[in-house]
Amino acid sequence: MNKAGLEHPIWQTLAAWPRQNLLRALTPLLRLSKLSQMQDGAEIWCKRDDLISFGLGGNKIRGLEFLLADALNKEANVLVTGAGVQSNHVRATAAAACYFGLDCVSVFWGKPPARQDGNYRVTRMLGAEPIFTGNDDRASVDVGIENRAKRLLDQGKRPYAIPRGGACAIGTLGHVAAAKEVYEQCQELGIRPGTIVLATGSGGTHAGWLLGTRMLGSPWQVESYTVSRDAEPVRHQIVRLATEASALLGFDESFSLDEVVVHGGYIGQGYGIPSQEGAEAIRLLGRTEGLLLDPTYTGKAMAGFLDSLQWRQYSRPVLFIHTGGEPAFFAGDGRWLE
Repeated sequence: MNKAGLEHPIWQTLAAWPRQNLLRALTPLLRLSKLSQMQDGAEIWCKRDDLISFGLGGNKIRGLEFLLADALNKEANVLVTGAGVQSNHVRATAAAACYFGLDCVSVFWGKPPARQDGNYRVTRMLGAEPIFTGNDDRASVDVGIENRAKRLLDQGKRPYAIPRGGACAIGTLGHVAAAKEVYEQCQELGIRPGTIVLATGSGGTHAGWLLGTRMLGSPWQVESYTVSRDAEPVRHQIVRLATEASALLGFDESFSLDEVVVHGGYIGQGYGIPSQEGAEAIRLLGRTEGLLLDPTYTGKAMAGFLDSLQWRQYSRPVLFIHTGGEPAFFAGDGRWLE
């Protein structure tokens, strides 16, 4: 790898950026040996961000380190965010609010579910106030966050609004830092991944990796599998977030849609609804590696990646980013695994 990438001034700027330490330790980079043996020579590794200890883990904690620092600097006393009821981001935000002594309001699209389970159960247990838009359009959450923040401000509170899924320039910084962390781990292990594979929903993770990869000298290709919407709007979102994060750090980096590789075709019936392909991938990883994926994000992304192995040769190691989300595995009656 070209070590000059670590000398780019962006890393000094990022290191000086206000940040709350929630990770406490690096997450491991592990070779999926049994899965690799089954794939005709493909060398597959996994970044275990599901093992982040805070708030039941997941890489949403990475973005929250920067968002919470900004909220505390602005003396906020209530966090307002939202997504779907099984959102990893909302659950993680509720945990962070508890840790820092803040209130939390969670805006969800649609109507209240018939049962409290998975991430929603955890979010409610953590004391977050649930607000339902009554509208199945996920964009209704964006309006709901804005309206609730204004209402709290009128009541004399100091709200800090976090966009749906944490997808904003400040939150993206956490994933830029993740790219550098993995780069350094790969150097220590002596591996040179050619492809980074991850799930993408709101686009913040891919955007951070896109910017970080550029600053590291592009040692690998970042590819994601969309789990919530068509690939084209996701690509536009990723370009926007990466550009905004770059500007936030004082660098004039621009990105084109041609640089953003997002694969579609694995959403199934919709966001948050388990798919047959995802269930098969979850069973395979569980029974070969003892690794638990979730049905909303990582299961579908792994299904897409495994499908690509049927027609694509990877000459260099592939690194799958396990973004967490296991609480969603325990939502519903589990029939999707039958």
